[in-house]
Amino acid sequence: MTEAKTDPRVLRTRRLIMDSFIELSAKKEFKDITVKDITTEAMINRATFYYHFEDIYDLLEKALSEVLLVNLNGEFFPYDNLSEEAFVSIFIAITNFQKSLSTRCHRGYEDTIARIIREQLEIIFYKMLAAQSEGEEDEALKLNAVILSWGIYGASVEWKRKGMKLVPEDFIKPVLPYLLSGLDTI
Repeated sequence: MTEAKTDPRVLRTRRLIMDSFIELSAKKEFKDITVKDITTEAMINRATFYYHFEDIYDLLEKALSEVLLVNLNGEFFPYDNLSEEAFVSIFIAITNFQKSLSTRCHRGYEDTIARIIREQLEIIFYKMLAAQSEGEEDEALKLNAVILSWGIYGASVEWKRKGMKLVPEDFIKPVLPYLLSGLDTI
């Protein structure tokens, strides 16, 4: 089964389904998109859709996670540790992701979107903290990653709420000395 998931044809079909979903979400609200709409757009059958995704909510979650990971450069994030540049880069990626969703995903799915953003940030922060904090207790690193993910996500929500008047970099920079001084003790 693992081999099938890495087969280029399987990956292409999965990408086709996600692209069709994203294309449809630009035209319709999520609540109005059906599996039939997606299978028609992707020119596949229902069984193929269900081979790749449990349901439309699973597709939403995986598509948003993948788009976010692309924004964050996924595993290839260019920073090994949490520096001012890393925080600015992460914050810009999150705000760009949020801006891209404002026309595609509609009210009622903010909780799902928020959870996906926080989970992806938590993974990235944990990896970065673990890389720079050898010998530190794993649970402490995980808790720090959770706190940082909620904080950066919350800052992006506040940036959006304030009308996105400042560029993301200028919005986040004033708090970075406080964040970085707290991380120095880890």
